[in-house]
Amino acid sequence: MNKFVSSLWGVQKMEIVSKFNWDTFGHFRHFYLRGFSFGDRMIKGPCQIWIFVSFNTLFATGSLIFFLSAMLFGYMYLFPTYSPVINSYGISESIVSNGTCNVLNGSWIQDESYPLYDASRCPFAEHGFNCLANGRKDKGYAKWRWKPRNCDIQRFNARAILEKLRGKRVVFVGDSLSRTQWESLICMLMTGVEDKRDVYEVNGQKITKQIRFLSVRFSSFNLNIDFYRSVFLVQPGPVPRHAPKRVKTTLRLDKMDSISKEWIDSDVLIFNSGHWWTRTKLFEMGWYFQVGNSLKLGMPLTTAFGKALNTWASWVETMVNSNRTSVFFRTFESSHWSGKNRNSCKVRKLPSSRSHGRDRSPISDVIIKVVKKMTVPVTVLHVTPMDAYRSDAHVGTWSDNPSVPDCSHWCLPGVPDTWNEILLLHLQSKNGVPLQ
Repeated sequence: MNKFVSSLWGVQKMEIVSKFNWDTFGHFRHFYLRGFSFGDRMIKGPCQIWIFVSFNTLFATGSLIFFLSAMLFGYMYLFPTYSPVINSYGISESIVSNGTCNVLNGSWIQDESYPLYDASRCPFAEHGFNCLANGRKDKGYAKWRWKPRNCDIQRFNARAILEKLRGKRVVFVGDSLSRTQWESLICMLMTGVEDKRDVYEVNGQKITKQIRFLSVRFSSFNLNIDFYRSVFLVQPGPVPRHAPKRVKTTLRLDKMDSISKEWIDSDVLIFNSGHWWTRTKLFEMGWYFQVGNSLKLGMPLTTAFGKALNTWASWVETMVNSNRTSVFFRTFESSHWSGKNRNSCKVRKLPSSRSHGRDRSPISDVIIKVVKKMTVPVTVLHVTPMDAYRSDAHVGTWSDNPSVPDCSHWCLPGVPDTWNEILLLHLQSKNGVPLQ
């Protein structure tokens, strides 16, 4: 009987072994045969025949599965494919949705086809934001593309966008982060212009931090892209009588900036505000809030910002023709200061793997809340979550003043280009005001 068992097992063993492609798994042949031999030695009697035949079969099958799994993981390690670096974050689709896809809910992925332009060849990119020209060696920060979770952003086509914007006026209003986005858009669009002399600042001005109005014209397309510096959006005012000595200037929360009348005649209007709404830039400089004739010395910053935003919302609803003008408000752009006093700036080489709470901002929350209550369509570009992970993309010490590190502003090219890609996607979508 034992001879019969051995003979039967020998046949089955040969059938199992013959099914393997030993050219591929040759290094493991000795391992398998030793396993089968162990099964041979274990067979003692007729009641154990099928148990140990099954044992050897399971041994061979399990070993093969283990080997294939190891090969698969090894392949994934050596040849990684589509691999998001961060988790996805987004807000209510009613706020940022582009059609059926929430374009701001996604992740950063590496893309070697980026960046979209060379800042050194764009005369409208501030030298202080051109990190590579200022000595930054690692170029990886410019190689990240934003990928929405359930859709994709079309590859930027400068010529096609210029045709869409032909005859239009695009206006950016806000602080230096708005100016950075303005510079980014101009540099992106210039890649589609053959004769660069057709693009110029209308007053011949160089881009500086102090100028309140800058306008770049693409003459071949009858297109103007303007920037107005209005860091608070509302109007500074004189100090009321009998005000405490610490009050040097007031911020009239119930009055729009005096230059706001110049923003009305536009086809696209993009606002931002937030980086100046801090104690150091207001109270420590002698700026305090005023509503009507009343000073509001104890008013919290977020409350004051909310009142200013309500003034802005009323202005948009009253003064802007929503049938012509597409209105956007970009939320707070995450900064990455660290240290006990938030005065340390350490720029990473790669995006952060965690948000460290920077994906939320009281300023952004106020913007979203105010816009939800408006009676005219305004699109919130909620960039706070997506910016939270880009601690690698700040100017740092690669500016025109390296002794003063900068973890608020962004290198160009870089993150502001993504803001513009999303802006243009909204403008071209069926839900946006068509650029025809």
